Amino acid sequence: MEEKCILVFRFSAMGDVAMTAPVLQQLCENHSSIKIVMVSRPLFKPFFEHIPNLVFHAIHPDSIHKGLKGLYKLFTELKQYNPHAIADLHDNLRSRILSFYFRSTGVQIKRIDKGREEKRALTRANNKILRPLQLTVDRYADVFCALNYPLSLQHTLRKQKRPIPPLFHSYYENKRSPIIGIAPFAQHIYKMYPLTLMEDVIADLSKSYQLFIFGGGEEEKKIAGDWENRYTSVTSVIGKIDLAQELSLIANLDLMLSMDSSGMHLASLVGVRVVSIWGPTHPYAGFLGFGQLESDCLQINHPARPNSVYGNKPCLCDNTPCIELIQPKLVINKIKQLLEHG
Repeated sequence: MEEKCILVFRFSAMGDVAMTAPVLQQLCENHSSIKIVMVSRPLFKPFFEHIPNLVFHAIHPDSIHKGLKGLYKLFTELKQYNPHAIADLHDNLRSRILSFYFRSTGVQIKRIDKGREEKRALTRANNKILRPLQLTVDRYADVFCALNYPLSLQHTLRKQKRPIPPLFHSYYENKRSPIIGIAPFAQHIYKMYPLTLMEDVIADLSKSYQLFIFGGGEEEKKIAGDWENRYTSVTSVIGKIDLAQELSLIANLDLMLSMDSSGMHLASLVGVRVVSIWGPTHPYAGFLGFGQLESDCLQINHPARPNSVYGNKPCLCDNTPCIELIQPKLVINKIKQLLEHG
C-alpha cells in the first residue's frame, strides 16, 4: 500500500502541542500506512521522538519563517513531503495562510473546530451553561476522522519507560519513598496557586517525599532555588536539564502536582498521574490532561467559575481569587491519599 503523508500544524502553546502527541501516537498505531509530518516549534520536538512514522519539521516564526515571505518559504520546504492532506490543529492566521498555499495545489485541508461559541457560553458571567465540552484531544481526533482516518481515542494513561537522567540517578538508587514532581508555575498568573500556599504544600510533603520542582525561566528558577535551600527533600530541576531529559525524569515520577498548565500535559504525555489545581479555568473547557481523571482536579464550585478558557483574566469568588480558596491541606491530603491508597 502506498504511504500517504499528512502535514499536521500545531505551533503553540506548549500544553496544546503536547496534547497532540498521544493523538498522533494512536493515529499511527491505527493507520500504519500513513506518514505524519509534525510542523511545530523546534523546542517541542522531544514530544514526538517516540512516535513511529512521524517526521518533525520545525517552524521558525520569528526568523526564517516570519511574515508572508517566510511562510511561503516554509510552504516550499513542506512541499518536498508531497502531502496528500493537511490536519490544521491550530487554526490561526499562520496555519490558514499555509493551508491556502497548499489548497491551491489540490491538497485536502481539514481544521479543528475549537467550539468557540460553546466555550463563550461556559465562561460568560450571565446565563452560564456549565456542562462538559468535548475534550481538545477528541477535537484533534475529529480532524483525522474528517480526512477519512477513523480514530477513537483510548483515554488511558500509558506509563512510558524512559531512562533516568544521569544527574538524578542518586535519587533513585536508594529510593525509600515516592518521588513527586511539582510544576507550580503557569503562563498566566491567575492560574497559579499562590506561592505562599504552594510553599505550605511543599513544606508538608517534603517531610515524607522527595520533591522535584519543574518549569519556568530565571525568575521561577530563583523561587525554586529558595525552596531547595529551605527544604532538604526539595530539588529544583529548572535550568539543569533540557526538555527531553525533563520528560524522562517526569516519566519516573510517582505523581505530579500542577496547575492547569503545561506541567499537566507533559506528565500526561509520559503516562504519569496528575493532581491538578484549577482557578479561573475548568476541566469542562476540554483541556484536562490526556488520560487524567476529573476526580484528581482540585477546584471550588462557585457561580463565577469558570470565567476564562485560558486563565488570562482574574476570577473573583466573593471578592477573593477563586484559586486562593483551595486550602493547602486539601492538596496535601489528596496527594497522600493517592500515594498511600491509589
